[in-house]
Amino acid sequence: MPADSRLVLASASPRRAALLAQIAVPFTAVTPSVPEQQRPDESPQDYIQRLAHDKAAAGLAIAGGPDPAVWALGADTVVLAGDQVLEKPRDFADFEAMMQCLSGAEHSVLTAVCLRSQTRQFNRLVETRVRFRHLNRGQIEAYWHTGEPVDKAGGYGIQGLGAALVASISGSYSNVVGLPLEALVPMLEKAGIPYWQEREASA
Repeated sequence: MPADSRLVLASASPRRAALLAQIAVPFTAVTPSVPEQQRPDESPQDYIQRLAHDKAAAGLAIAGGPDPAVWALGADTVVLAGDQVLEKPRDFADFEAMMQCLSGAEHSVLTAVCLRSQTRQFNRLVETRVRFRHLNRGQIEAYWHTGEPVDKAGGYGIQGLGAALVASISGSYSNVVGLPLEALVPMLEKAGIPYWQEREASA
């Protein structure tokens, strides 16, 4: 396990970058071009695991080359209400339908994580159960007008204003934000990637 392993975050997500910075992991970020299209008869679990793998592979190709000390981190998150995948809302009508579906009910947040180098790979799939408060139309409209739901899968951000929608969670909080640190840290340790480093080292 090389002591000088380096991490590349294969994601443009500011939330994933913030979670890595939270535990002071030195990293660089790249934005791979990976088509995000679920295949016919592909389960949500298989879909996000495939995307996490493809993002990590693309990130490694961009930043790692043949260097065995470089590791790329790919991740993908979906919100599931029953068997329905909730993407980013297209407009207010789509968002309102999502919130009515989630109101007073429990849903799943699934994140697939892939950490890979040229010779090794670690994978995890993490599920968190989230229960929403009962929401009325006034609350749904008010949250929409904050602007926060527009770029969020499932139409909410638990780390932001959307925290007011949540009654309870069961499982990893950071998973709902987009990167389950509880699963990631043991993977980093196996890869020899440091954390608790000087925050200035993060990018």
